[in-house]
Amino acid sequence: MILAAGRGERMRPLSDTTPKPLLQVGGKALIVWHIEHLVRDGFTDIIINHAHLGHMIEAALGDGKQFGAQIRYSPEAEALETAGGIAQALPLLGKDPFLVVNGDIYIEYDFSRAREIGMAMRANAELFAAYLVLADNPPQHAQGDFALEHSKVKLAGNPMLTFTGVAVYQPDNFRDIQVGSKAKLAPLLKTLIEYDLVRGEHHRGRWVDVGTPQRLAELDQALLHCAEK
Repeated sequence: MILAAGRGERMRPLSDTTPKPLLQVGGKALIVWHIEHLVRDGFTDIIINHAHLGHMIEAALGDGKQFGAQIRYSPEAEALETAGGIAQALPLLGKDPFLVVNGDIYIEYDFSRAREIGMAMRANAELFAAYLVLADNPPQHAQGDFALEHSKVKLAGNPMLTFTGVAVYQPDNFRDIQVGSKAKLAPLLKTLIEYDLVRGEHHRGRWVDVGTPQRLAELDQALLHCAEK
């Protein structure tokens, strides 16, 4: 699932007329980078939620055939936050663990790892509810989100790392959320971590939280520079 329902307030005025995931870097929309990387790594059944200017996302991506994927959509009348959006999309996501990627990031990650993680989750459902990909803290989020202790995600520790927005989840995590209601992800993750049910890894490759026009422009130049080499 690619999360694409956010309004992108910090990205205004660019996001006033273009949904944030369709903003371009390196000659492609942010969400197209995700789709191409997912297909490359074996994920062709993709769910995308949307709210703000969602019709533009559907018009741009269609059914996904142009990318070698099957894309289905989970529209929201208004953005339901991360956990609420996932809960609404559960009928499309199925009964097995699923991969989730924030639509407003750029990451160079081997998504095929998520298949191994999903298999481990199915084999240890009572002990393993979520898997988070964490990265070094960017300047705008120096305090980080979580710590890693021998692959276990903790609420505190040294060093603190930042959640990239890439994760694998068990569907049951979201089943108690009323469909159509707003629900943030952070409280749910905190509870799972307190019960020692979250694992993770430290991603050391390129990752950018594309949250402002400046960071969008910087990433654009970086990717164009890489393409010229």
